Amino acid sequence: MDSAPSPSLDVATPERVSLSLPVAGIGYRCLAYLADLFILFVFWVIAYFTFTLLVSDVIGFFQGLSGLAQTLLVVGVFATQWVYWTVAEVLMNGQTPGKRLMGIRVVRVDGSPVGVLESAVRNLVRVVDSLPFVYAVGVLSVLLTRQHRRLGDLLAGTLLVREERIDLDKYTASAPGPGALPTATRSERLTAEDVELILSFLTRAPELEPQARMRLGTKLVERYGGLDEAGRATVLASPQSTEAFLRARVQAER
Repeated sequence: MDSAPSPSLDVATPERVSLSLPVAGIGYRCLAYLADLFILFVFWVIAYFTFTLLVSDVIGFFQGLSGLAQTLLVVGVFATQWVYWTVAEVLMNGQTPGKRLMGIRVVRVDGSPVGVLESAVRNLVRVVDSLPFVYAVGVLSVLLTRQHRRLGDLLAGTLLVREERIDLDKYTASAPGPGALPTATRSERLTAEDVELILSFLTRAPELEPQARMRLGTKLVERYGGLDEAGRATVLASPQSTEAFLRARVQAER
């Protein structure tokens, strides 16, 4: 979709696993924006026709408003869009419906999940990014910055990364079948960052020194496994069984 190779965001996790997240380029951003814009358009169309059921002369009603009321109406329309993007990004872990459709996500520059403040700032600055027309300022900023960040991202300390679909089967082809692995007795759902961390380890495991490979695998099993002592001993019996369990753990979240 993007003609040039996209840069990446390199993150060092507490487990000392290097995590590389590909940055979303202008093509992904534009399509996600258009998808969200279509949702907002449908919302306003429905709102308009609902309003016509209450007021017969809609144009006359708006023309009869005072200058202050008309200004507040315009501000309210923008506020609705600002709330849409901000609430969606906070509740959907950095995504809006359009971003989810395109497989991209807003994160902080250190790779951590975006918060309310960052999302509110980046979406408030949309009014500046859209100047003077068709997002000229935002597009120029995305094209000139190394990590494709618009002005709102620069001020909020955020950027957009792509969520790549990874074939997990290639990481542990010789691992024992699922029936040979114990099941978790207690486990919490993995966040997107947890999944990325495990996938990063599985990707790099064959290149690691045996001791480092087993040490990191053990930390991930202890952190995300939810196993009792007997199950943990079975999983940690070999690098193959450790990585097979982690792969199954990620697959269970999809």
